[in-house]
Amino acid sequence: MIGQFLLSLSILIVLHECGHFFTARWFGMRVEKFYLFFDPWFSLVKKKIGDTEYGIGWLPLGGYVKVSGMVDESMDLDHLKQAPQPYEFRAKPAWQRLINLLGGVVVNFILGFIIFIGLLWAYGEKYLPMENATNGIYADSLGTRMGLKTGDKILAVDGKKPEQFRSGFLQHEIVFNNAKSIQIERNGQKMDLPIAEGMSTELGKRTNQVLQLYTLPMPAIVDSVIKGKPSEKAGFKKGDKILAVNADPVQFYNDLPKLLAAHKNESVAVKVLRGQDTTVLSPTLDADGKIGFKVIDEDAIYHFNTKDYSFLEAIPAGLKNGWDNLTLQVSALGKIVSGKLSAKENLGGFGSIAQQYGKVWNWYRFWFITGVLSMVLGFMNLLPIPALDGGYVVFTLWEMITGNKPSDKFIEKAVTIGFFLLLGLLLYVNGMDVIRGFSK
Repeated sequence: MIGQFLLSLSILIVLHECGHFFTARWFGMRVEKFYLFFDPWFSLVKKKIGDTEYGIGWLPLGGYVKVSGMVDESMDLDHLKQAPQPYEFRAKPAWQRLINLLGGVVVNFILGFIIFIGLLWAYGEKYLPMENATNGIYADSLGTRMGLKTGDKILAVDGKKPEQFRSGFLQHEIVFNNAKSIQIERNGQKMDLPIAEGMSTELGKRTNQVLQLYTLPMPAIVDSVIKGKPSEKAGFKKGDKILAVNADPVQFYNDLPKLLAAHKNESVAVKVLRGQDTTVLSPTLDADGKIGFKVIDEDAIYHFNTKDYSFLEAIPAGLKNGWDNLTLQVSALGKIVSGKLSAKENLGGFGSIAQQYGKVWNWYRFWFITGVLSMVLGFMNLLPIPALDGGYVVFTLWEMITGNKPSDKFIEKAVTIGFFLLLGLLLYVNGMDVIRGFSK
């Protein structure tokens, strides 16, 4: 998990800074430093080539390119005591400085779109058409509280029909589009299920974000028995369908974990259907409350579709996916700023981001998260906050529009304020991660 996060972070930082580095070189600006991670007091690796010192810092909170003659968060202001030199940032025309400032975010957006295009080209798109979800939904705890029941078929949400079975569809419509009702089919009857007031806020809570309103119901059919586990000792076989545990009926495999968790290290009576006959097996569960078998794969139960993309087909589809993910993140930020979503519940630091990668290396998930983060990094850097690229862009645009360049002293004070605001936000979100970790 940590390895994936650091690799992703390194890719994003290096390419973002390359956007600043190459545009600076393009316009004849001297680049004094190019660093992956920050290097207060000392660096792990450094080497000077020409006018530029390349290095890796020890503090993995970002990276930087130091361009001569620019007032930045390094607060190295000695150059201001001298007349502007031809190779300095401050000596260049405003339009050149603007392009240099936008270089990093442009690279982030381009990288994000390239990743989404590449994912579709390499992996295609596997999905379950809604009409192929023949068993309806398996209502989870949150879904049950909303009034959903296992077996319900989701027809529409506020009249919007889902084309694919996606467990996050309903959450998205409630949180971001303020959906008011769900149209479902239950036992052959169509009905309208109202969404309670405050459900949007409830779903926005961090404790509920890891939960799902519903999942795909899977029959409890044994695909293979794991050697040395209770399943092998009790005589389970491939194809066995679990019907009940003790006196509790099992409609779907989704029911099993909770039922078995109550009987850790205990013997249970498991009723199974084997061929045309039923039999009772008596495994003694392990310390995790598990029997020890692999359930039949979802592809054997449901008919999934896979859409393959040629490179040319992947371009517009990837651009759309990238844009949709960006607008989703921007919308979430807007709801946090407006107070519709709790900042405490929804903002997270490096720990929260790292957890998204999972404990097993998965290249699709790695590149997908990297693509999302690249788009988010580009957007966040465009915010008009001094010490971010967007803050410098505002100063430069003001100069281009009015003809009056903000003084170096003003920029110095603004950058100082912006730096401490960002530092405070960084401490807050990462502090919340620490507090949540201790509270678990």
